[in-house]
Amino acid sequence: MSPSTNRIDTRFAQLQAEGKRAFVAYVAAGDPDLERTVDVVLALERAGADIVELGLPFSDPLADGVVNQLAADRALRAGATTAGVLEMIRKLREQSQIPLVLFTYLNPVYTYGYEQFHHDAAAAGADGILVLDLPPEEASENPEIRPTAELRHIQLIAPTSPVERIKTIAGLAEGFVYYVSREGVTGAQTEVAGGIAEQVALIKSATKVPVCVGFGISSPEQAAAVAGMSDGVVVGSAIVKLVGKHGADADLPHRIEAFVKPLVQAVKAV
Repeated sequence: MSPSTNRIDTRFAQLQAEGKRAFVAYVAAGDPDLERTVDVVLALERAGADIVELGLPFSDPLADGVVNQLAADRALRAGATTAGVLEMIRKLREQSQIPLVLFTYLNPVYTYGYEQFHHDAAAAGADGILVLDLPPEEASENPEIRPTAELRHIQLIAPTSPVERIKTIAGLAEGFVYYVSREGVTGAQTEVAGGIAEQVALIKSATKVPVCVGFGISSPEQAAAVAGMSDGVVVGSAIVKLVGKHGADADLPHRIEAFVKPLVQAVKAV
């Protein structure tokens, strides 16, 4: 895929033309197993998701809450590997062109080899990568970490980041910015965090790419509230929890579709 035809960019351009917000769904690749991950992603697409983040299974996902940590553990126990996830994406591409972001820690990419990982991920059909524990300073000083323009490098911004650092990170963003709406690890919350509108406005003053907000969103009401303050909503732990509860059930894809559809509808109605 050439840099000018990246699926993430294309999807956001379509959404902007329609005046719609994006719904971004996160699931752990390989949970409950790699074969069923394809079914999970297809269910998310049927429910109306615009982009899917695939968590690359890692043994020490320290920024994740217990729900996503358990999902990574289930995936690893089911035999998921980095190479296996890329092969799963190749198979998924036979049925879907939904934009895909690989959500990962630096260690699996380092172990695989930066250049080889980017080449293989892009060739498999991935569109972006978000390296959770890669400081922007390190990325800037080590160009081998970003060896190809084929994958959009999504930037993560925390609510505790100083203004100048927010502007620096936003200036490096490709595809979209993922704004973390609250401190701590991932996980569903009972209410939307404060200060989102102000932070999104600050980020948008430093970048031309869309800003999506995540961490803790689990209901249509929360999704709608966040959509009204951003370019998109990210929902992860609530979906992952459903996979964990019903991963062995034959109707897992149906359950996911039924759960996600009202969330998507709430976002699109804003």
